[in-house]
Amino acid sequence: MNTKPSFYYGWYIVALGALSLFFSGPGQTYSNSVFIDFYISDFGWERSLVSGIYSAATLSAGLILFTAGRAIDTIGQRKVSLTVSILLAAACFWNSIVISPWMLFIGFFLIRFLGQGSMTLVPNTLIPQWFIVRRGRAFSLMMLGGFASSTLFPPLNAWLITSFGWQTAWQVLGASILLLFVPLVFFFMKDKPEDIGLLPDNAIKGSSEHTAAQKQDVSWTLKEAKSTRQFWLLLLCVGIPSMLNTGLTFHLVSIVSDRGMDIAAAAFVLSLMAAVGFPVTFAAGFILERIRVHYVFAFVFLGQLIFLIVLYFTQSFAWAVAFGLIWGFTGGLERICISIVFPEYFGRKHIGSIKSIASTMTVVGSAFGPLPFGAAYDFFGGYEEILLVSLVFPIAGIAACLLSPPPKKKS
Repeated sequence: MNTKPSFYYGWYIVALGALSLFFSGPGQTYSNSVFIDFYISDFGWERSLVSGIYSAATLSAGLILFTAGRAIDTIGQRKVSLTVSILLAAACFWNSIVISPWMLFIGFFLIRFLGQGSMTLVPNTLIPQWFIVRRGRAFSLMMLGGFASSTLFPPLNAWLITSFGWQTAWQVLGASILLLFVPLVFFFMKDKPEDIGLLPDNAIKGSSEHTAAQKQDVSWTLKEAKSTRQFWLLLLCVGIPSMLNTGLTFHLVSIVSDRGMDIAAAAFVLSLMAAVGFPVTFAAGFILERIRVHYVFAFVFLGQLIFLIVLYFTQSFAWAVAFGLIWGFTGGLERICISIVFPEYFGRKHIGSIKSIASTMTVVGSAFGPLPFGAAYDFFGGYEEILLVSLVFPIAGIAACLLSPPPKKKS
């Protein structure tokens, strides 16, 4: 392999990864949060009931997410992506006919397992196959799809629901996945560069770039990774942001309403958060090619501590905007850190199994986010108490990150 193409096919893979993150939107909390108050209004359900169903469904989805990771290591990302995206579209259509709590549980379970879990797991295991030296910038570009999703879906869902009803909104989301994303995966997704005669980073075999990539990419098995302190501390680090972000996003309409604002303000804050995250995420990948990821991750938790304090004191739209700006900046760093840390620490050969455990922790963390916020609102009549309790988690995250430098594998 002495020559290489002028344009590396891996950048097409990055685009597909970005689209996978984008179309995971129907399974993400920033999308679902817009539907919650309409369920409560239409069916007369209590907020704590809907929160409990969402948490239970999310937890159930997280506990079986390892099966998606094993499937990725066994049959590859392309086949898993095709299966998951088709099923996610079907889950959207199911959610359009929900009329009872048990149907809502099934609907939430499907979109969380397929959308939040599997549709994000696939690209996060696919990109490390194609990039090693340039992994940071590749993840940065891929993550733009996630921020585009969180920017578009809240206002799109709000418009669809108010214009056509929440049932039609779910049907539109399902049809968009089937018609736009599934064909692209079928025709263009490849599992790894070696399948089409290439090497990671478009390197030439035997070149200094190839040698550097081989030296950097030390693969651990799941069993070996579990034997390290870093693996378990990093699981805590990915669980905390998921829990806090999901709790805040799920109840954001209610939180801002409690401070005298409406659904449009909540949708604006979510979109602002996503818009701010765009440039931050793009820069973060290049930064993480130069600075150790655990230091940047610790800075993420410092940002979380600050935006929780700002939200606690928010009583006006201006403060809500400040919260959205800090939340967006922190989220831009957070997403790239969570995506890059496991392949950086444990290599690419067994990344499906290893990353699926991390994704399980992410989903489990998100499962415990909405319930305490909903219960606190029902018990205290507001969110001040739960926001104060939440401050302990980013402090724990800072400590966990600083205690997690890259592990050294024994020969």
